[in-house]
Amino acid sequence: MSVNLQTPIDYLKGVGPNRADLLRSELGIKTYQDLLNLFPNRYIDRTRYYKINELHRNNAEVQVIGTIIGFREVAQKRGKRLVADFKDNTGMMELVWFRGQKWIRESLKIGKPYVIFGRTNWFNGRYSMPHPEIELQSEQDSNLRSAMQAIYPSTEKLSNKGITNKVVSKIMQQLFLETKGAFFETLPKETINDLKLLSKSEALLNVHFPKSPELLARAQFRLKYEELFYIQLQLILKNLIHKSKIKGLKFNKVGTYFNTFFKDHLPFELTNAQKRVLKEIRADLGSNAQMSRLLQGDVGSGKTIVAFMSMLMGLDNDFQCCLMAPTEILSVQHYNGLLELCKPLNIKISLLTGSTKTSKRKKIHENLENGNLQILVGTHALLEDKVKFQNLGLAIIDEQHRFGVAQRKKLWDKTSVQILKNDDENSSSNSASYASSKKIVPPHILVMTATPIPRTLAMSVYGDLDISVIDELPAGRKAIKTVHRYDSNRLKVFKFMKDEIAKGRQIYVVYPLIQESEHMDYKDLMDGYESIVREFPQPNYQISIVHGKMKPADKEFEMQRFVKGETQIMVATTVIEVGVNVPNASVMVIESAERFGLSQLHQLRGRVGRGAEQSYCILMTSHKLGENSKTRLETMVRSSDGFEIAEVDLKLRGPGDIMGTQQSGVLNLRIADVVKDKDILQEARYQAKKILGTDPALSLPQHQAILNTYREMSKYKNIWNYIS
Repeated sequence: MSVNLQTPIDYLKGVGPNRADLLRSELGIKTYQDLLNLFPNRYIDRTRYYKINELHRNNAEVQVIGTIIGFREVAQKRGKRLVADFKDNTGMMELVWFRGQKWIRESLKIGKPYVIFGRTNWFNGRYSMPHPEIELQSEQDSNLRSAMQAIYPSTEKLSNKGITNKVVSKIMQQLFLETKGAFFETLPKETINDLKLLSKSEALLNVHFPKSPELLARAQFRLKYEELFYIQLQLILKNLIHKSKIKGLKFNKVGTYFNTFFKDHLPFELTNAQKRVLKEIRADLGSNAQMSRLLQGDVGSGKTIVAFMSMLMGLDNDFQCCLMAPTEILSVQHYNGLLELCKPLNIKISLLTGSTKTSKRKKIHENLENGNLQILVGTHALLEDKVKFQNLGLAIIDEQHRFGVAQRKKLWDKTSVQILKNDDENSSSNSASYASSKKIVPPHILVMTATPIPRTLAMSVYGDLDISVIDELPAGRKAIKTVHRYDSNRLKVFKFMKDEIAKGRQIYVVYPLIQESEHMDYKDLMDGYESIVREFPQPNYQISIVHGKMKPADKEFEMQRFVKGETQIMVATTVIEVGVNVPNASVMVIESAERFGLSQLHQLRGRVGRGAEQSYCILMTSHKLGENSKTRLETMVRSSDGFEIAEVDLKLRGPGDIMGTQQSGVLNLRIADVVKDKDILQEARYQAKKILGTDPALSLPQHQAILNTYREMSKYKNIWNYIS
C-alpha cells in the first residue's frame, strides 16, 4: 500500500494544520489510521427520494430531487433571509438560508438538477427546508457518499469551527481516494470463508460508505468480530505464555492433611460443582506451570471449603499458604472459619491485620520465616515488607477486584520461593554453589470472588485467567424469599420482624446513607435507628448499630454482640455487605432499595439464608421509582441466580461501570459491544482458541496475517491502531 496509515492527519488533503489540531484535541485523531477507525454512531437512510406532493407535515428528514427556478431576499426583523423556489414535477417548496447567503447565491445554479436533504417545515401553506444539504445530482452519483449516510461522533467545538458531519465525510472520502481503499488483510482466508466475512477493504468501505443496509450489517459484523478476535487472541496468548514461561511449584502429592480432612472432618458432603473445581485446581497444582485461576461462586456456594482444601494440598507438599481479604471484618471471618477447620488437624494458623498488636506481629513474622506457621490470613498487612515467608506455595486472594494490580504483584514478588534448578538438593557440595543454583518460583495464585461476573465480561476482562465456577448451592439450603414492599407497608413489615424474633431469629436492617442529604428524599441511618428503637423497645429487644464512621474496635464490639445473639436486630450501612456470617439471621430488610445496584442487593441478600431456616429479603422503597429501579427490584424478586442477576446488571449499567475504571480499559471498544455482541464474542474466542490450539506460535503460512497483526500490536496501545 503506497500510503502509510501512520502518516499524521495534517497531511491529508482538505485537513490542514488548524483542522488537524481540532481533530487531535477533540476526537484523538492523530493519524490516517485514527481517522479510518472513527466509526459512525448511526446512519441516515438516504435510499428513498420523495416527491414534493408526498411530503407530510411531520418535520421529518427527507431527500428530494428537483431544480431551483429562482431566488429572492425576504426582509425580517434582523437582516434578510435568502429563499429559493425549488420544484419537481409534482409541486413547489422553498429552500431557506439565514446566513451565508452571498456564497450560496453565487454557488448554486438555476435550472440544474440538485439533490436536497434536510428537515421540512410547513409555513404559510407551503413546505420549506432551512439550510438543506445540497449537491448537484451528477456529483452525488459520482462520489463515494452512499445511500446510507454515516453520522460521525462530534463535539460542540468541532461544529462551531465548521467541522460538520459533511466535512468529516469529505475528508474520509479523501482518505479512501489516497489509499485507493486497499487495506492489509488481518484475518486468515479460512476464517473469512468459514464465517462468510467481507474482506478487510470491503468492510471498511461499507462501514463508512455503505452501498446497502445488508452490506452495512456485514461490514459491522466483520469489524466487530475482528476487534473481539484480537482481544481474545491477546488474552489467550497471555495465558499460554504464562503457562510456558512462568514455572510453578509442583505439588507432587495429595497427602495426610487432605485425605484425613476429607475422610474424617469434612463438615458436609461436597457438591458436584465443588468436586469439579477441586479437580481443576489439583491439575493446575500438579503441573509445572504457575496456577493463575479465578474461582467464581455465588454467595453461600462454598468457596471457602474449596480454598481450604486447596491449602491442604500445599501443606501436604510442605509449603505455606496465605489468604488475603480486602477488609478486616472479612479477614477475621475467614480466620475464624478456617481456625475451626484447622483445629482437628493441628494446623498452625494466624491472623495479621492492621489491628494486630506489635508483640503478636513480631511472633507471626518469626514463625513465618522459620516455617512454623503454616497458614496466614490477613488484609493488606500481608503486603508489608517485614512479612516474609519461608516457602509460600499458594496465595489466595478474596474479592480480588478490591485490590490494585500493583498490590497483587507485590504479594507475588515478595513471596517467591527459591528452589534448586535441578530439583536435586544433593547436587551442590557447598553453600556458595547451592546459592548459585537456586531459581525464583512464584506461588500459585487462586483468586476468589462472590460477585458473579457475566460470561461475556469474564471472557473479556479475565480472559487470560483459567476460570472455575461453583454454580450449585450446598444441599439443604432453602432459597431466600424476596419481596418488594413500599414505605406505606412499614407497619406490616415491623409485625413480620417481631414474629421472626419471637421464633428466635435475628434481623439485619440496612440503610444506604449515614447522614441526612438535603437533595435526596431518603431516610438516613440515625433516623431509621431511632424509629426502630421506638418500635422495638428495651428490655424486650436489643439492637446493634454499625456504620463506616465508627472506630474499628466499636464496630467489632457491636458485630460480636450480634454474632453471639445478644442483639436481635443489626441496623447498619453496607459495611455488612461482605464479612458477617450469622446463620441465625433470617431476615434482611434493605431500606431505600432503589438506591442500591443489583450486585450490591444480591450481596446483601446473601448475608441471610446461611442456616437451615427459611430466610427472607424485604426490599423497601418509596412509590417513586424510575424504570431501571423497577427492573432491578423485579429481577431481585424473580431470581436468586447471581449470574442471571449479573447479566441484567451488565445490560443496565454497561461493562465500564461494573468493572470500574481500573479494569475497564480492555473494554474501550470502538465498534463492538460486549453486551449486544456476546454471540460474536463467543465465536471470536472459539476461533482464537482453535487457531492457537493447533498453532500456538502462529508459524503456519495460513496464520501469517494474524502473526503480522499481532506483532504490530506491541507497537500501539490502542487496538484499532494495529488492526488495519
